[in-house]
Amino acid sequence: MLPNGRKWLDLWRKNVTVTAGGFLAISATTGVASYEMAKDDVALTANGEKREIRTHAQTVKELLAEQHIEPRKEDYVYPSLDTPITDDLHIIWEASKEVTLAVNGEKKTIWTTADTVAELLRLQHVTVGPHDKITPSLSAKIKKGMKIGVEKAFPVRIDVGGKQQQAWTTSTTVADFLKQQGIQLGQLDRIEPSLQETVREPMTIRIVRVKKVTDVVEEPIDFAVVTKRDDSLPKGERRVIALGEEGKVQKTYEVTLENGKETARRLVAARTVKESKARIIAIGTKAMPPRWTLSDRPSSRGADDTAAKEFYVTATAYTAYCEGCSGITSTGVNLRQNPSAKVIAVDPSIIPLGSKVYVEGYGYAIAADTGSGIRGYKIDVFFPDRSDAFRWGRKRVKIRVLP
Repeated sequence: MLPNGRKWLDLWRKNVTVTAGGFLAISATTGVASYEMAKDDVALTANGEKREIRTHAQTVKELLAEQHIEPRKEDYVYPSLDTPITDDLHIIWEASKEVTLAVNGEKKTIWTTADTVAELLRLQHVTVGPHDKITPSLSAKIKKGMKIGVEKAFPVRIDVGGKQQQAWTTSTTVADFLKQQGIQLGQLDRIEPSLQETVREPMTIRIVRVKKVTDVVEEPIDFAVVTKRDDSLPKGERRVIALGEEGKVQKTYEVTLENGKETARRLVAARTVKESKARIIAIGTKAMPPRWTLSDRPSSRGADDTAAKEFYVTATAYTAYCEGCSGITSTGVNLRQNPSAKVIAVDPSIIPLGSKVYVEGYGYAIAADTGSGIRGYKIDVFFPDRSDAFRWGRKRVKIRVLP
Protein backbone atom coordinates (compact mmCIF):
# COMPACT_ATOMS: atom_id res chain seq x y z
CA MET A 1 0.00 0.00 0.00
CA LEU A 2 2.85 2.41 0.79
CA PRO A 3 4.22 2.60 -2.68
CA ASN A 4 0.80 3.31 -4.00
CA GLY A 5 0.34 5.87 -1.27
CA ARG A 6 3.53 7.66 -2.37
CA LYS A 7 2.37 7.54 -5.87
CA TRP A 8 -0.89 9.12 -4.93
CA LEU A 9 0.92 11.76 -2.85
CA ASP A 10 3.20 12.69 -5.70
CA LEU A 11 0.22 12.95 -7.98
CA TRP A 12 -1.52 15.19 -5.49
CA ARG A 13 1.52 17.43 -5.23
CA LYS A 14 1.71 17.81 -8.97
CA ASN A 15 -1.93 18.79 -9.18
CA VAL A 16 -1.50 21.35 -6.47
CA THR A 17 1.55 22.78 -8.27
CA VAL A 18 -0.35 22.94 -11.57
CA THR A 19 -3.33 24.50 -9.89
CA ALA A 20 -1.19 27.14 -8.18
CA GLY A 21 0.68 27.91 -11.40
CA GLY A 22 -2.56 28.30 -13.27
CA PHE A 23 -3.87 30.58 -10.61
CA LEU A 24 -0.76 32.75 -10.80
CA ALA A 25 -0.96 32.88 -14.60
CA ILE A 26 -4.60 33.93 -14.48
CA SER A 27 -3.78 36.60 -11.90
CA ALA A 28 -0.95 38.02 -14.07
CA THR A 29 -3.13 38.08 -17.15
CA THR A 30 -5.87 39.81 -15.28
CA GLY A 31 -3.36 42.42 -13.97
CA VAL A 32 -2.05 43.23 -17.42
CA ALA A 33 -5.53 43.55 -18.75
CA SER A 34 -6.47 45.85 -15.90
CA TYR A 35 -3.33 48.03 -16.52
CA GLU A 36 -4.14 48.39 -20.18
CA MET A 37 -7.75 49.15 -19.46
CA ALA A 38 -6.61 51.95 -17.11
CA LYS A 39 -4.95 53.89 -20.06
CA ASP A 40 -6.71 56.88 -21.65
CA ASP A 41 -7.37 57.11 -25.35
CA VAL A 42 -6.23 60.52 -26.70
CA ALA A 43 -5.65 62.03 -30.16
CA LEU A 44 -2.44 63.94 -30.86
CA THR A 45 -2.02 66.15 -33.91
CA ALA A 46 1.67 66.97 -34.17
CA ASN A 47 2.66 69.42 -36.91
CA GLY A 48 -0.50 68.50 -38.80
CA GLU A 49 -0.05 64.72 -38.46
CA LYS A 50 -2.81 63.06 -36.40
CA ARG A 51 -2.34 59.88 -34.39
CA GLU A 52 -4.25 57.93 -31.72
CA ILE A 53 -2.44 57.24 -28.42
CA ARG A 54 -3.21 55.22 -25.30
CA THR A 55 -1.41 56.62 -22.31
CA HIS A 56 -1.08 56.65 -18.53
CA ALA A 57 0.32 60.25 -18.71
CA GLN A 58 -1.28 62.51 -16.19
CA THR A 59 -0.87 65.83 -18.11
CA VAL A 60 -0.40 67.05 -21.65
CA LYS A 61 3.21 67.82 -20.88
CA GLU A 62 3.84 64.22 -19.78
CA LEU A 63 2.15 62.86 -22.89
CA LEU A 64 4.32 65.03 -25.17
CA ALA A 65 7.38 63.87 -23.27
CA GLU A 66 6.31 60.25 -23.87
CA GLN A 67 6.25 61.14 -27.57
CA HIS A 68 9.73 62.64 -27.28
CA ILE A 69 8.36 66.14 -27.87
CA GLU A 70 9.88 69.00 -25.86
CA PRO A 71 7.85 72.10 -26.80
CA ARG A 72 9.39 75.57 -26.88
CA LYS A 73 7.55 78.44 -25.28
CA GLU A 74 6.82 79.78 -28.77
CA ASP A 75 5.22 76.48 -29.89
CA TYR A 76 1.49 76.15 -30.15
CA VAL A 77 0.06 73.64 -27.62
CA TYR A 78 -3.62 73.07 -27.04
CA PRO A 79 -4.82 72.54 -24.44
CA SER A 80 -2.15 73.93 -22.08
CA LEU A 81 0.70 71.74 -20.87
CA ASP A 82 -0.71 71.35 -17.35
CA THR A 83 -4.09 70.16 -18.60
CA PRO A 84 -5.00 66.70 -17.11
CA ILE A 85 -5.29 63.84 -19.55
CA THR A 86 -8.82 62.52 -20.03
CA ASP A 87 -10.36 60.00 -22.34
CA ASP A 88 -10.94 61.23 -25.87
CA LEU A 89 -8.83 64.37 -25.31
CA HIS A 90 -7.56 65.97 -28.54
CA ILE A 91 -4.13 67.52 -28.20
CA ILE A 92 -2.63 69.80 -30.85
CA TRP A 93 1.04 70.64 -30.99
CA GLU A 94 2.64 72.73 -33.68
CA ALA A 95 6.34 73.47 -33.56
CA SER A 96 7.34 77.10 -34.04
CA LYS A 97 9.60 78.00 -36.98
CA GLU A 98 12.61 80.28 -36.82
CA VAL A 99 12.39 83.18 -39.31
CA THR A 100 14.20 86.51 -39.80
CA LEU A 101 12.08 89.68 -39.99
CA ALA A 102 13.63 92.93 -41.29
CA VAL A 103 11.59 96.15 -41.09
CA ASN A 104 13.32 99.04 -42.89
CA GLY A 105 16.61 97.19 -42.50
CA GLU A 106 16.25 96.46 -38.76
CA LYS A 107 16.50 92.66 -38.38
CA LYS A 108 15.33 90.34 -35.61
CA THR A 109 14.94 86.57 -35.24
CA ILE A 110 11.44 85.26 -34.47
CA TRP A 111 10.05 81.85 -33.55
CA THR A 112 6.51 81.71 -34.83
CA THR A 113 3.64 79.37 -35.53
CA ALA A 114 2.00 81.80 -37.94
CA ASP A 115 0.75 80.18 -41.09
CA THR A 116 1.35 83.06 -43.52
CA VAL A 117 3.47 86.21 -43.77
CA ALA A 118 0.36 88.34 -43.23
CA GLU A 119 -0.44 86.50 -39.99
CA LEU A 120 3.13 86.81 -38.74
CA LEU A 121 3.17 90.60 -39.34
CA ARG A 122 -0.15 90.92 -37.56
CA LEU A 123 1.17 88.98 -34.56
CA GLN A 124 4.27 91.17 -34.54
CA HIS A 125 2.09 94.32 -34.68
CA VAL A 126 3.64 95.43 -37.97
CA THR A 127 1.06 97.43 -39.94
CA VAL A 128 1.33 97.31 -43.70
CA GLY A 129 0.25 100.15 -45.99
CA PRO A 130 -0.88 99.85 -49.61
CA HIS A 131 2.44 101.23 -50.91
CA ASP A 132 4.76 99.21 -48.63
CA LYS A 133 7.06 96.59 -50.16
CA ILE A 134 6.71 93.08 -48.62
CA THR A 135 8.92 90.14 -49.57
CA PRO A 136 7.81 87.46 -49.93
CA SER A 137 4.13 88.24 -50.51
CA LEU A 138 1.63 88.45 -47.67
CA SER A 139 0.02 85.16 -48.74
CA ALA A 140 3.30 83.22 -48.70
CA LYS A 141 3.41 80.25 -46.30
CA ILE A 142 5.87 80.50 -43.41
CA LYS A 143 8.85 78.17 -43.75
CA LYS A 144 11.72 77.43 -41.42
CA GLY A 145 14.63 79.80 -42.01
CA MET A 146 12.51 82.18 -44.10
CA LYS A 147 13.68 85.81 -44.46
CA ILE A 148 10.86 88.35 -44.48
CA GLY A 149 11.47 91.97 -45.48
CA VAL A 150 9.21 94.99 -44.96
CA GLU A 151 10.09 98.36 -46.52
CA LYS A 152 7.75 101.09 -45.33
CA ALA A 153 6.71 103.53 -48.06
CA PHE A 154 7.00 107.31 -47.55
CA PRO A 155 5.70 110.30 -49.55
CA VAL A 156 7.89 112.12 -52.09
CA ARG A 157 7.04 115.39 -53.85
CA ILE A 158 7.65 115.57 -57.60
CA ASP A 159 7.85 118.76 -59.66
CA VAL A 160 7.61 117.87 -63.34
CA GLY A 161 7.77 120.82 -65.67
CA GLY A 162 6.41 123.14 -62.99
CA LYS A 163 3.49 120.86 -62.08
CA GLN A 164 3.66 119.36 -58.60
CA GLN A 165 2.36 115.99 -57.44
CA GLN A 166 2.96 113.47 -54.64
CA ALA A 167 3.85 109.79 -54.83
CA TRP A 168 4.72 107.02 -52.37
CA THR A 169 7.85 104.94 -52.57
CA THR A 170 10.24 102.78 -50.62
CA SER A 171 13.97 103.38 -50.48
CA THR A 172 15.27 103.26 -54.05
CA THR A 173 17.27 105.35 -56.51
CA VAL A 174 15.81 108.38 -58.25
CA ALA A 175 16.14 106.57 -61.60
CA ASP A 176 14.15 103.54 -60.38
CA PHE A 177 11.57 105.78 -58.71
CA LEU A 178 10.91 107.67 -61.96
CA LYS A 179 10.60 104.34 -63.77
CA GLN A 180 8.04 103.16 -61.20
CA GLN A 181 6.06 106.37 -61.73
CA GLY A 182 6.20 106.09 -65.52
CA ILE A 183 8.04 109.42 -65.86
CA GLN A 184 10.35 109.61 -68.85
CA LEU A 185 13.19 112.12 -69.25
CA GLY A 186 13.96 114.01 -72.43
CA GLN A 187 17.51 114.22 -73.72
CA LEU A 188 17.90 117.85 -72.57
CA ASP A 189 15.85 117.67 -69.37
CA ARG A 190 17.51 118.58 -66.06
CA ILE A 191 16.80 116.69 -62.84
CA GLU A 192 17.58 117.38 -59.21
CA PRO A 193 18.87 115.38 -57.38
CA SER A 194 20.86 113.09 -59.68
CA LEU A 195 19.47 109.80 -60.98
CA GLN A 196 21.95 107.80 -58.89
CA GLU A 197 20.96 109.38 -55.57
CA THR A 198 18.83 107.41 -53.11
CA VAL A 199 15.29 108.67 -52.53
CA ARG A 200 14.79 109.77 -48.94
CA GLU A 201 12.13 111.46 -46.85
CA PRO A 202 11.54 114.37 -47.09
CA MET A 203 12.66 114.96 -50.66
CA THR A 204 11.43 116.91 -53.67
CA ILE A 205 12.45 115.66 -57.10
CA ARG A 206 12.49 118.46 -59.68
CA ILE A 207 12.47 117.87 -63.42
CA VAL A 208 12.98 120.86 -65.70
CA ARG A 209 11.68 120.14 -69.18
CA VAL A 210 14.22 121.60 -71.61
CA LYS A 211 13.39 122.03 -75.28
CA LYS A 212 15.13 123.76 -78.17
CA VAL A 213 13.11 125.16 -81.06
CA THR A 214 13.86 127.26 -84.15
CA ASP A 215 12.35 130.72 -84.55
CA VAL A 216 12.57 132.56 -87.88
CA VAL A 217 11.77 136.28 -87.85
CA GLU A 218 12.12 139.22 -90.23
CA GLU A 219 13.68 142.37 -88.86
CA PRO A 220 14.02 145.81 -90.51
CA ILE A 221 17.35 147.22 -91.65
CA ASP A 222 17.66 150.98 -91.09
CA PHE A 223 18.51 153.01 -94.13
CA ALA A 224 21.52 155.29 -94.21
CA VAL A 225 21.21 159.09 -94.56
CA VAL A 226 23.49 160.55 -97.21
CA THR A 227 23.97 164.29 -97.69
CA LYS A 228 25.48 165.92 -100.74
CA ARG A 229 26.27 169.47 -101.65
CA ASP A 230 24.09 171.10 -104.34
CA ASP A 231 25.14 174.47 -105.76
CA SER A 232 21.80 174.84 -107.55
CA LEU A 233 19.99 175.25 -104.23
CA PRO A 234 20.22 178.36 -102.03
CA LYS A 235 22.81 178.09 -99.31
CA GLY A 236 21.48 176.26 -96.26
CA GLU A 237 18.44 174.89 -98.05
CA ARG A 238 17.91 171.14 -97.58
CA ARG A 239 15.97 169.09 -100.07
CA VAL A 240 15.23 165.40 -99.90
CA ILE A 241 16.20 163.78 -103.16
CA ALA A 242 15.35 160.18 -102.12
CA LEU A 243 13.20 159.30 -99.12
CA GLY A 244 15.09 156.15 -98.31
CA GLU A 245 13.66 152.72 -97.71
CA GLU A 246 14.14 150.16 -94.94
CA GLY A 247 15.52 146.76 -95.85
CA LYS A 248 14.63 143.38 -94.37
CA VAL A 249 16.79 140.64 -92.92
CA GLN A 250 15.59 137.13 -92.09
CA LYS A 251 17.13 135.86 -88.87
CA THR A 252 17.05 132.27 -87.60
CA TYR A 253 17.33 131.82 -83.84
CA GLU A 254 17.79 128.72 -81.70
CA VAL A 255 15.46 129.26 -78.76
CA THR A 256 15.83 127.37 -75.47
CA LEU A 257 12.62 126.76 -73.53
CA GLU A 258 12.55 125.62 -69.91
CA ASN A 259 9.15 124.47 -68.69
CA GLY A 260 7.66 126.28 -71.69
CA LYS A 261 9.35 129.64 -70.99
CA GLU A 262 12.10 131.12 -73.14
CA THR A 263 15.42 131.31 -71.28
CA ALA A 264 17.93 131.78 -74.11
CA ARG A 265 18.03 132.84 -77.75
CA ARG A 266 21.02 132.33 -80.05
CA LEU A 267 21.36 133.66 -83.60
CA VAL A 268 22.37 130.81 -85.91
CA ALA A 269 21.79 132.35 -89.37
CA ALA A 270 20.94 135.67 -91.05
CA ARG A 271 19.88 136.31 -94.64
CA THR A 272 19.14 139.65 -96.28
CA VAL A 273 15.71 139.51 -97.90
CA LYS A 274 15.58 143.12 -99.07
CA GLU A 275 18.40 145.65 -99.31
CA SER A 276 17.85 149.06 -97.73
CA LYS A 277 17.96 152.24 -99.82
CA ALA A 278 19.69 155.33 -98.48
CA ARG A 279 17.91 158.62 -97.87
CA ILE A 280 19.63 161.30 -99.94
CA ILE A 281 19.47 164.95 -98.86
CA ALA A 282 20.80 167.78 -100.98
CA ILE A 283 22.22 170.76 -99.08
CA GLY A 284 22.27 174.03 -100.98
CA THR A 285 25.53 175.94 -101.37
CA LYS A 286 24.40 178.69 -103.80
CA ALA A 287 24.95 182.20 -102.43
CA MET A 288 21.78 184.34 -102.31
CA PRO A 289 21.33 188.11 -102.26
CA PRO A 290 20.81 189.60 -98.79
CA ARG A 291 17.28 189.45 -97.40
CA TRP A 292 15.68 190.77 -94.27
CA THR A 293 17.19 189.96 -90.98
CA LEU A 294 15.26 188.82 -87.97
CA SER A 295 15.15 192.37 -86.63
CA ASP A 296 13.51 193.74 -89.77
CA ARG A 297 9.82 194.45 -89.22
CA PRO A 298 7.71 196.36 -91.73
CA SER A 299 5.99 199.09 -89.75
CA SER A 300 3.05 199.40 -92.08
CA ARG A 301 1.82 198.13 -95.35
CA GLY A 302 3.59 199.85 -98.19
CA ALA A 303 3.05 199.86 -101.86
CA ASP A 304 5.05 196.64 -102.11
CA ASP A 305 2.50 194.82 -100.01
CA THR A 306 -0.02 194.98 -102.78
CA ALA A 307 2.36 193.00 -105.02
CA ALA A 308 2.80 190.22 -102.49
CA LYS A 309 1.64 186.65 -103.23
CA GLU A 310 -1.20 185.42 -101.07
CA PHE A 311 -2.47 181.89 -100.52
CA TYR A 312 -3.83 179.61 -97.81
CA VAL A 313 -1.68 177.11 -95.91
CA THR A 314 -2.10 174.67 -93.05
CA ALA A 315 -0.21 176.05 -90.06
CA THR A 316 1.08 174.12 -87.03
CA ALA A 317 3.39 175.32 -84.24
CA TYR A 318 6.69 174.22 -82.70
CA THR A 319 9.25 175.29 -80.10
CA ALA A 320 13.04 175.26 -79.87
CA TYR A 321 12.78 172.38 -77.37
CA CYS A 322 10.45 170.02 -79.22
CA GLU A 323 11.39 166.33 -79.45
CA GLY A 324 14.27 165.87 -81.90
CA CYS A 325 14.81 169.64 -82.24
CA SER A 326 18.27 171.18 -81.89
CA GLY A 327 16.99 174.74 -81.51
CA ILE A 328 18.92 175.84 -84.60
CA THR A 329 17.07 176.38 -87.87
CA SER A 330 18.25 175.04 -91.21
CA THR A 331 19.51 178.55 -92.04
CA GLY A 332 21.52 178.77 -88.83
CA VAL A 333 19.24 180.84 -86.57
CA ASN A 334 19.63 179.86 -82.89
CA LEU A 335 16.07 180.04 -81.58
CA ARG A 336 17.08 179.25 -78.00
CA GLN A 337 19.29 182.35 -77.96
CA ASN A 338 16.66 184.40 -79.86
CA PRO A 339 13.35 183.37 -78.27
CA SER A 340 11.65 186.56 -79.54
CA ALA A 341 12.41 185.75 -83.17
CA LYS A 342 9.45 185.43 -85.53
CA VAL A 343 10.35 182.42 -87.68
CA ILE A 344 8.36 179.93 -89.71
CA ALA A 345 9.39 176.61 -91.23
CA VAL A 346 8.42 176.19 -94.89
CA ASP A 347 8.77 174.01 -97.95
CA PRO A 348 11.43 175.94 -99.92
CA SER A 349 9.82 174.89 -103.19
CA ILE A 350 6.73 176.88 -102.20
CA ILE A 351 8.21 179.67 -100.07
CA PRO A 352 11.93 180.32 -100.60
CA LEU A 353 14.11 180.39 -97.50
CA GLY A 354 14.80 183.94 -96.35
CA SER A 355 11.46 185.26 -97.60
CA LYS A 356 9.60 187.90 -95.62
CA VAL A 357 6.07 186.75 -94.91
CA TYR A 358 2.95 187.86 -93.10
CA VAL A 359 0.98 185.06 -91.43
CA GLU A 360 -2.63 185.66 -90.47
CA GLY A 361 -2.93 185.54 -86.67
CA TYR A 362 0.89 185.36 -86.20
CA GLY A 363 2.24 188.50 -87.84
CA TYR A 364 5.38 189.30 -89.80
CA ALA A 365 8.09 186.62 -89.89
CA ILE A 366 11.06 185.20 -91.79
CA ALA A 367 10.98 181.86 -93.62
CA ALA A 368 14.16 180.59 -91.93
CA ASP A 369 13.54 176.89 -91.27
CA THR A 370 12.48 173.64 -92.91
CA GLY A 371 11.12 170.37 -91.57
CA SER A 372 10.73 166.76 -92.68
CA GLY A 373 6.95 167.03 -92.23
CA ILE A 374 6.64 170.42 -93.97
CA ARG A 375 5.79 169.65 -97.58
CA GLY A 376 3.65 171.64 -99.97
CA TYR A 377 1.30 174.24 -98.59
CA LYS A 378 2.19 173.73 -94.97
CA ILE A 379 4.08 175.91 -92.50
CA ASP A 380 5.24 175.57 -88.88
CA VAL A 381 5.24 178.77 -86.80
CA PHE A 382 7.75 179.23 -83.95
CA PHE A 383 6.73 180.00 -80.37
CA PRO A 384 9.17 180.30 -77.48
CA ASP A 385 6.61 178.83 -75.04
CA ARG A 386 5.16 175.35 -75.34
CA SER A 387 1.79 176.50 -74.01
CA ASP A 388 1.52 179.06 -76.85
CA ALA A 389 2.37 176.35 -79.38
CA PHE A 390 -0.38 174.12 -77.96
CA ARG A 391 -2.90 176.95 -78.09
CA TRP A 392 -2.06 177.59 -81.75
CA GLY A 393 -2.73 173.95 -82.57
CA ARG A 394 -3.44 173.30 -86.24
CA LYS A 395 -5.34 175.75 -88.40
CA ARG A 396 -5.81 176.98 -91.94
CA VAL A 397 -4.53 180.57 -92.39
CA LYS A 398 -3.75 183.03 -95.15
CA ILE A 399 -0.08 183.82 -95.78
CA ARG A 400 1.36 186.69 -97.75
CA VAL A 401 4.88 186.35 -99.21
CA LEU A 402 6.28 189.87 -99.42
CA PRO A 403 8.52 190.93 -102.30
